[in-house]
Amino acid sequence: MVFLLVAVATLGGCAVNVPLVGKVKPLEEQVVSGEGTDKVLVVDISGIISGRKRKGLLRLSSRPSMVANTKEVLKKAREDDDIKAVVLRINSPGGTVTASDIIYHEIEEFKKEKGVEVVACIVGLGTSGGYYVAVSADKIVALPTSIMGSIGVILLKLNMEGLMEKIGVQDEVIISGDKKDAALPFRPLSPEERALLQEIIDSLYQRFVFIVETARPEADLQNHKEFLDGRVFTAQQALEIGLVDELGYLEDAIELAKKRAGIEKARVIMYKRPESYRNNIYSLGEGDAPDATGFIGSQLNGLGRALHPDFMYLWIP
Repeated sequence: MVFLLVAVATLGGCAVNVPLVGKVKPLEEQVVSGEGTDKVLVVDISGIISGRKRKGLLRLSSRPSMVANTKEVLKKAREDDDIKAVVLRINSPGGTVTASDIIYHEIEEFKKEKGVEVVACIVGLGTSGGYYVAVSADKIVALPTSIMGSIGVILLKLNMEGLMEKIGVQDEVIISGDKKDAALPFRPLSPEERALLQEIIDSLYQRFVFIVETARPEADLQNHKEFLDGRVFTAQQALEIGLVDELGYLEDAIELAKKRAGIEKARVIMYKRPESYRNNIYSLGEGDAPDATGFIGSQLNGLGRALHPDFMYLWIP
């Protein structure tokens, strides 16, 4: 049971209010293992990749979105000359197309500006947008039990026409063109509207494939097209066709990052908010649990969300 305590003290006619919701505090460094001057930074990419703020306890507070948090982490890392390598700890089913692409872009720019090695380690799920982010790294390590793939795009649109008829509600939409309301949930898509949306999805899918093929030319996906149909597959299968470089654990990814950076000893660090606790490389980060079903539920929570479907690089099991 969670109790909320509101303290109001009256002293000399003055009321002192204790706020329930605190401000988000800046990131601070936490050493989780190792020693030495050089540092390896572990960056957490866990949960749904989104530009939306993440809600805290009882939804009374919020944290920066994964996009904003990742940019903040990389900005802080740029300012530390002792950071010689970065490990992306990825456990994500993906998320929105744009959020996935922004994080990919931010890591690419970070590599160019900072000039350090980046190794991705997929510790559970590295599907869809999660894998999209992973290919920004110089090398990819995957736990033997990780699930990969789901290379593709999905757009989830509700059709509430039957429900509205049952409860006696009719929509009245005034539009400037006959395609303006194509994605609204009040009616099914026409064949022409479906074709237009499919064209957008195909374009976003081709970008996904291009990003992967450019980063992983050894995978030769043109001769392994079955891995491009949206299916998920094991880490061993990903290794066999070149979508990851080796199987191992987070410790192995850290050692690989150190080796590629040319250092023997290093402190392994993470960035955290002051109220958070980190004491090892698997400690929870700023992300959420990788729950695609919960994310879809929140996306469709209420008519407001249903009116705004999004294109997603997301695996929905």
